[in-house]
Amino acid sequence: MDAQVPATLLDGRAVIVTGAARGVGKGIATALTERGASVLLVDRDEAVLAETAGRLQASGRSAVPLLADLRERDCAARIVGAAVDAFGGLHGLVNNAIATNEPKPFQDITRDDYDLVFDVGPRATFELMQAVYPVFIGNGGGSIVNLGSGSGTIGKPTFGAYAGAKEAIRGISKVAALEWARHGIRVNVMCPFAETESITMWREMAPETYERTLRGVPMGRLGDVTSDIGPVVAFLLSDESSFVTAQTIMVDGGAAGFR
Repeated sequence: MDAQVPATLLDGRAVIVTGAARGVGKGIATALTERGASVLLVDRDEAVLAETAGRLQASGRSAVPLLADLRERDCAARIVGAAVDAFGGLHGLVNNAIATNEPKPFQDITRDDYDLVFDVGPRATFELMQAVYPVFIGNGGGSIVNLGSGSGTIGKPTFGAYAGAKEAIRGISKVAALEWARHGIRVNVMCPFAETESITMWREMAPETYERTLRGVPMGRLGDVTSDIGPVVAFLLSDESSFVTAQTIMVDGGAAGFR
């Protein structure tokens, strides 16, 4: 472990991370377990989920995999129940999972495309937030971090349904943050821009667009999911951010220009 990592920041905290098998979710789960959290890794890709959980466990981390499809009815209650059963409590929720059939021109987006990204994104986020609410009330508080995107805050061509879904997540996050603040429940949104498998595919499909986008990042690079993105989530889940709620935090090297 890097000597700079505050290994006890999240000691005693149990957290759910959706879409945890790969990409941003995997980076977040890694960073949280590095800092002492116990993490329920939720994903629908059984093989990759098992590999991610196995690597974390082999490093002495507290990580439990749960195979789940967020589109299934009553999935949220099952996920929250599994976390409480595994860890004896629950203190944090990270809604990272998303699915999309884009990029494609706005006029070509189908109902199925729209339903996919909204069911896995804002609908699942909404239901998981509702499911953790009574647990957090029993704790006297808790922290939720929902994943937004610069695709929504700015508007990214060829990602019409995805941008809408991500902005829907920001909207419900702000409402819940304002309603639940008096209960000690904090809700924040983080919008990352990081090197992931999907970004690699995008780079291969549209190298000119990728290079143009990269040139628009003032820091000149994409973020690392574990060392750049994960620590911000850890901060938002920790007591170090106890007075931070209803915020959108861009972790994108200055690319989005959203202030």
